Amino acid sequence: MSEPGFKDHFSSVAAAYASWRPSYPAVLFDTLAARVDAQGKVWEAGCGSGQATRDLARRFAHVFATDPSAQQVEYHWARQEAVTNVEVAVEPAESTSLGDSSVDLVVVAQALHWFDRVRFFAECDRVLRTGGVLAVWTYQDMVFSDDLAPAADAFRRTIEDHWPPERAEVDAGYAHYDWPFEKLPAPQPWLTAEWALPQLLGYLGSLSASARCRSATGIDPVALHVTELQTAWGEPTRTRTMRWPLVMHLRGKPAAPP
Repeated sequence: MSEPGFKDHFSSVAAAYASWRPSYPAVLFDTLAARVDAQGKVWEAGCGSGQATRDLARRFAHVFATDPSAQQVEYHWARQEAVTNVEVAVEPAESTSLGDSSVDLVVVAQALHWFDRVRFFAECDRVLRTGGVLAVWTYQDMVFSDDLAPAADAFRRTIEDHWPPERAEVDAGYAHYDWPFEKLPAPQPWLTAEWALPQLLGYLGSLSASARCRSATGIDPVALHVTELQTAWGEPTRTRTMRWPLVMHLRGKPAAPP
C-alpha cells in the first residue's frame, strides 16, 4: 500500500539492502529499553528489511514494523524467520493503521528524510501514548582509512550527481528539522562493522545513488571501480573495521496539560 509522492529508491535493490546494510550499535536499543517498558508496543516506521527491527524485537514484546515498499517488506528479517513478536505491514509512515494512543515507542532508523515530516509527526502525536518516546537516527557517509580513501573517493565522484536531494538532510544529521515533543538526552555513537571486501562492495551497490547511477547511465559504479578498491583493500578476505558517524534524536511526548 503506497501512496502518491512515495519516493521509492530501494525496491530495486531490496535484496542487496537486506544482505549488505550494517547492524546498529547496541547502545541505541539499550537507551530505548531504559525509557520504555519491555511490554510496551513499538512502531517502527520505514523499517526496510529489518536492520533495526531485529534488535527492537529482542528488547520489546510487541513490534509493528511498516514500510511503503512491498519489495523491502518481502525481504524483511522477521518474515524470513517467522518471528512471533513482530508484525510487518506495507504502510506509509504518514498514514498507519495503528489506533490512537496505541504505542509507547516510535522508531525511525535511516529513513526519516524520505517522509513527509509534517504528516508523520502528526501521526506520531496521534498514535503515541502520553509519556511515549520518538526515537530517530541516521548515519552519515562512511569514513575510510587513508589507504582506502583515494579509491573510495573515485567511487564517490562517480555517484555524487545521482544522490537524491534528501541526502543533504542525512549529511546535516537532521539538524534543522522542526521536531515535536520534548528533547531527551541521546547517545551519539559510531556505527561500526567488521567487513571483508565483498561486504563493502555489496554495501556500495545497495546505495540509492548507485541504483540511480545504474538506471541513468547503464554503468555499474561498483564494477567500474572494483579493481581500484581491490588493490587498496589487499587480500579480499582481510577484515577491516568500517565506520560511519551516527546521529540519534530522542523526543518524549509530554503529559497533556490539566
